[in-house]
Amino acid sequence: MKPCWIGLDLGTSGCRAVALDARGIRLARAARALPSPNRPAPGHAEQDPHLWWEATLAVLGELTTALPRHRPRALAVDGTSATLLLCRGDLTPLGPALMYDDQRAAAQARRLAHLAPVHSPAAAPSSSLAKLLWLLDQGHTAADLRACHQADWIAARLAGRPLPCDENNALKLGYDPVAGAWAPWLDGLKLPAGLLPEVAPPGTPLASLDPAVSRLTGLPPDCRIVASTTDSTAAALAVGLDQPGQAVTSLGSTLVMKVVSRRPRFDGAMGIYSHRIPGGLWLVGGASNSGGRVLRKFFSDEELPELSRRIRPDRRLCLDYYPLPAPGERFPIADPRLAPRLAPVPRDRVRFLQGLLEGMARIEARAYALLADPAEPTVGPVHSLGGGAANPAWRAIRARILQRPVSDDSQREAAEGAARLALRGVPPQGD
Repeated sequence: MKPCWIGLDLGTSGCRAVALDARGIRLARAARALPSPNRPAPGHAEQDPHLWWEATLAVLGELTTALPRHRPRALAVDGTSATLLLCRGDLTPLGPALMYDDQRAAAQARRLAHLAPVHSPAAAPSSSLAKLLWLLDQGHTAADLRACHQADWIAARLAGRPLPCDENNALKLGYDPVAGAWAPWLDGLKLPAGLLPEVAPPGTPLASLDPAVSRLTGLPPDCRIVASTTDSTAAALAVGLDQPGQAVTSLGSTLVMKVVSRRPRFDGAMGIYSHRIPGGLWLVGGASNSGGRVLRKFFSDEELPELSRRIRPDRRLCLDYYPLPAPGERFPIADPRLAPRLAPVPRDRVRFLQGLLEGMARIEARAYALLADPAEPTVGPVHSLGGGAANPAWRAIRARILQRPVSDDSQREAAEGAARLALRGVPPQGD
């Protein structure tokens, strides 16, 4: 049987898996929708991690059925950055996971501000670390508590035991990827022993598949699990970014902007962070809460393409929107109380949609202005991923406002980037 490599992506709206051959060509794909996160109070967003596991088993089972002549050699899992849960040593969750955009840990972030350097992304209200402190403040006292990100927990379930976290997901939990260690100022938090995971670089082989999972999914028991990354970084890897100055925007439920650089940048006060990628490079970027969630508050999936076709993207409107689904922004403005700016609302729904798209494009332009490095000029178009990338009117509006070509890479997806990490970690035999 021919070898293949699998990437599993857990996003806001679904779970997707892709299989690649040794040349990086897609062989098969499977997907399952996930229910929207629960939002029990303003600024709160949570989800039952068992939903992720059920979707994972379903998509992996479907994928292996579609690959009768291939044998998966390795698998890597990416997940939404800063989505965190507490579990026991046997991986049993102690409650719902707090999602990437959950803002309830504002008090814990103020506590961190007295310990963490101002540049640390672990001190933001939506960081993994602030969420971890909030969860601990709820009174969990088990002796074997473990902090797990979305990708960590799924990878561990696939292995049947706890595994190291990849260093990109660990960043917002207080890991220093430059030093290759947990930040020393974490000692001031006096966290329970064993709570923080070991950390491994993306692409590191970690463990073989749990035999029970092999029986449930059809994956071979010798399939290796490889340390992966966050969903937006996996999306950038799917595009194949490998030159300083290249840029990528993920247009999904949120907006994520990243630029390839030879050097990292960290500025928690501005919402800027960096992830290491293969080739000795870094992805410097930030994530806005604006994006598809705002559009879906006002337009159905059927309306969006129909109204978009009637937009005149060369015409600039005078609607000064800052589209957010709820109060709170991460980047390019780091303010957990920032209010959406969505008025006035014109009667013409085409104008309203164009105003929202222009507002998002201005957010994107502001982000790239903050991310620009004078020593590394921009190279090529802004690569565009996610469902919004396929909208021609939005691409034209973005190109006008960004004053830079914009490509449509909507056929690429984060699961493919995770599969490339699996291929890098467990290369074809003989290589």
